Amino acid sequence: MGKEKLEVIKEADITNNCPECFNPGLKLTFYQKHTYGKLFHRTTGDVSHEIKCNKCSSSIYPVNWTEDIERVFEYYQKMATPTPTSLKFTSLFYGLLLLLAVLIGVGIYLYSEGIIQF
Repeated sequence: MGKEKLEVIKEADITNNCPECFNPGLKLTFYQKHTYGKLFHRTTGDVSHEIKCNKCSSSIYPVNWTEDIERVFEYYQKMATPTPTSLKFTSLFYGLLLLLAVLIGVGIYLYSEGIIQF
């Protein structure tokens, strides 16, 4: 397959206290998964999130969330609108498709002229 990349769709600094070090200042980030291959680029509907503390750099998992963090997360989750899922073909795909069409055309021409017989 190709490469998978998580692209940031929404990033927000929130002022809630960290459950680990109790300092204010968390960063909430929403990611959307993109897949890059040789023949196509696909934007998937998979959205993930991450909350990190700016002071201690620890990841805050949903088990440790307080009610305030949950409320802020739900608010920003509504604001994070992912790009629509799509499939875009690369120029290599179109080149191979054109080559296939030319080969089929040449085969039909040679068969109709009687040069090739099956």
